[in-house]
Amino acid sequence: MDDLDIKNIRGLSEEEAAQRLEEHGYNELPSARERSFLVIMLDVVREPMFLLLISCGTIYLILGDLQEALMLMGFVFLIMGITFYQERKTERTLEALRDLSSPRAQVIRNGHKKRIAGREVALDDILILEEGDRVPADAVVISCTNLSINEALLTGESVAVHKVPCKGIMDMHPPGGDGLPSVFSGTLVVQGQGVAQVTATGLETEIGAIGKRLETLETEATPLQKESRKFVFNLALAGVLLCAAVVVIYGFTRSDWLNGFLAGIALAMAILPEEIPVVLTIFLALGAWRISQKKVLTRRSQAIQAIGSATVLCVDKTGTLTMNEMSVTSIFTDGKYHNMKSYMETDGTGSEKPLPEDLHGIIEFSILASQRDPFDPMERSLKEFGKATLAKTEHLHEDWNLIREYPLSPELMAMSHVWKSPDGHDYIIAAKGAPEAVADLCHLDEMQTERLSHNIRSMAGEGLRIIGVARAAFRETGLPQKQHDFKFEFLGLVGFMDPVRPGVAEAIKECYSAGIRVVMITGDYKGTAQKIGEKIGLKDPENVLSGVELDSMDDHEFQERLKSVNIFARVVPEQKLRIVNALKAHGEVVAMTGDGVNDAPALKSAQIGVSMGGRGTDVARESSSLVLLEDDFSSIVAAVKMGRRIFDNLKKATAYILSVHIPIIGMSLIPVIFQLPLVLLPVHIVFLEIIIDPACSIVFEAEPAEEGVMKKPPRSLTEPLFDRKTIGFSIMQGLSVLIIVLSVFVLALYTGMGELDARTLSFTTLIIANIGLIFTNLSWSGTILNTIRSPNSALWWIVGGAVLFLGLVLYFEPLRSLFNFSVLHPKDLVMCLMAGIISVLWFEGLKAFKIVKR
Repeated sequence: MDDLDIKNIRGLSEEEAAQRLEEHGYNELPSARERSFLVIMLDVVREPMFLLLISCGTIYLILGDLQEALMLMGFVFLIMGITFYQERKTERTLEALRDLSSPRAQVIRNGHKKRIAGREVALDDILILEEGDRVPADAVVISCTNLSINEALLTGESVAVHKVPCKGIMDMHPPGGDGLPSVFSGTLVVQGQGVAQVTATGLETEIGAIGKRLETLETEATPLQKESRKFVFNLALAGVLLCAAVVVIYGFTRSDWLNGFLAGIALAMAILPEEIPVVLTIFLALGAWRISQKKVLTRRSQAIQAIGSATVLCVDKTGTLTMNEMSVTSIFTDGKYHNMKSYMETDGTGSEKPLPEDLHGIIEFSILASQRDPFDPMERSLKEFGKATLAKTEHLHEDWNLIREYPLSPELMAMSHVWKSPDGHDYIIAAKGAPEAVADLCHLDEMQTERLSHNIRSMAGEGLRIIGVARAAFRETGLPQKQHDFKFEFLGLVGFMDPVRPGVAEAIKECYSAGIRVVMITGDYKGTAQKIGEKIGLKDPENVLSGVELDSMDDHEFQERLKSVNIFARVVPEQKLRIVNALKAHGEVVAMTGDGVNDAPALKSAQIGVSMGGRGTDVARESSSLVLLEDDFSSIVAAVKMGRRIFDNLKKATAYILSVHIPIIGMSLIPVIFQLPLVLLPVHIVFLEIIIDPACSIVFEAEPAEEGVMKKPPRSLTEPLFDRKTIGFSIMQGLSVLIIVLSVFVLALYTGMGELDARTLSFTTLIIANIGLIFTNLSWSGTILNTIRSPNSALWWIVGGAVLFLGLVLYFEPLRSLFNFSVLHPKDLVMCLMAGIISVLWFEGLKAFKIVKR
């Protein structure tokens, strides 16, 4: 098979691709469509709160109170509007995340390689297929190298099938055939690479014909949602029993069954915490969106809770801690070291310093052992270095033909290319890879191996990544099956410098202050890993464990060593799984990064699998719960901080919901039991809900992270949302508000005020106390004085709206009569204001003296 030379392939132009997409549609299968306005409204109609409001309106019509009924209907439409806004905001967020998480494709457009969303692949697009990719559409292979594809999705057969070029015949064949050129949408490239031309997209593909569904980001029930559903169900059950009791008590004691039903419905509305499921949905959706703003995509919503609980971050070195921008820095050949930096610098005339003749061979063969159009940063660096230093020599071979490639394998971390020149009779073989693997190919004796190890340690001590290079020649007969059958000559070592990413050292320092351990895992040598560890500030960088040492240990010995080791060197992907499992056995919550096919088991095993969006394979992405859109360690740390913020704010929101419902329940129930005038009618509770709903779902979600969020130890992954501390303080807050509001109500009646005056004073105090609960629960570590300085514009919109509506129902006559209120005088307002503030003041005192904190 010919080399994958794509330089002469133009592919479609962007205009042609757009035209084909318009004609044939996007490359996607039918999925759940965006819900229409009518569908969302029908969902709202089925909500218990809506049904309760309709019931109230019906009773008011029976009683002949048309104004009250119409007002309740007006509130119905207002609540529908709020719900619609929240639903659409959530759906738009999830839609954006689905687009980010959809399968990707690499295509050639206008002669340039580019990555696009899989749904944007058009008919006749030229695809580049690489190991670990999902094939995005049905296509015919036009060029490939050792291309094998797992078609189990279509055939059920787990053995991969080998693919060959089509030789100009663009016919598709049934899936499952070996030695055929057809590739199919949704199948997995397990080895090699290839170039293919798309023949079918979307519903026209094989997978579309049999009705399969591709996986995309889906909303799923998280542990938080399951916990909240159980909590809401228990409260609702208790609410039904209490409501029935209220209706019976009111009906028998006052002989007024219709108003008894109104009192029962008011209590049901007070008890029903319908905000909790809404809050969870919004927090999870917007939380995933906020994390994506930190260049981290959430593929599974459980990760939002888990990432804030991470106790260990296991990260790859190359590309995550470093820039993955290689430059040839040092070469060892013929027993001498050469610093390459001096040869890339220009002299006074503007030209580079000439390269010594004895370096030409190792550079020539390192390029021959690389891909012609390399994607790997190391190979790109070699090619750029070769162009700069060998441009005017005979050592660059653009006219040579690649006859065969021997790829890297877990057994031998080296690759070889077999070339033939236009006028040559022998095959020329170039090999590169891990120095020990290349040394093995060259059959070095013990003394030569020891000298080589010394040179490797010397270069690794400078923090360099190192490869070995070798060459061989072979007579033009049948090529052997294995690289080992060539007689290689060892040429030397090439060292690459990969600079540390800016901000990594600061991010690691932040991890340590947050109680998070950082473990670096690399395939590089101990010396290289240790040097990088020192640069970025890892703890105990001198304590390095190699993959060979890891394999020699039993599980008990390894777990003991693991307590003190933060750097693993010369590790192969399969060993990552053992590291993850050992850390989990210690009770750690592990975030593990990976990008290759072999990283998938470790990514699945870790509580938080993190795949690389830039260089990661689709298999790694599918196995992970988070995807780094930019392969940067600092993004992981930012996601941890955001995860902590989201869970903190969620707990604050639920604490507020629980606390604010207690005085509403109390003021609905106590007057019925003690045969006092009713304080809260359905219309009053609806008014309160209009404040509570956006407060808990918008204000608390938008609250910035608290100042010390990354100076606290990680939260336990098993910590419930409704823990004893949260429930306890919420009940205390709610009871304190209830006592104050009830005291205002009873005092008003005791001093001879009428029912309307007492209700007005109580309701106004309750509104002010409600606003106080919002402020005090926005932070459990800082006082209200700190809270009002936080940049949360949603807070002021909600508070301003609440004050405005309160003013309207108190001083606008039509609304005042509908709410059954009297006019409040300035001294009454001052009393309500003071009472509302006092109801939450004790909690502020606890925060000021650090008695309570989250």
